[in-house]
Amino acid sequence: MANGWAPDGAVQDQIEDSLNDAVAAARASMPKGEGLDECEVCGEPIPEGRRKAVPGVRTCVACQSRREQRPVYSAINRRGSKDSQLR
Repeated sequence: MANGWAPDGAVQDQIEDSLNDAVAAARASMPKGEGLDECEVCGEPIPEGRRKAVPGVRTCVACQSRREQRPVYSAINRRGSKDSQLR
């Protein structure tokens, strides 16, 4: 059931678009290119197992964990209500 002027399935379309954007952002943040033997942040050696598991890796596990703990905010607001824009 749609709300107001929205067609049927509009909410599901918004959810799918948000998920597709999240997947695209995750893929864009994956390492690319030549990997490193030492972490580019702290200089510690990157274990061979990690280098094999994540081609193009440039950080050690500890530095990558700290990097992933930072909050990430989406710049797209797919909801039209003013309430959602104030969050």
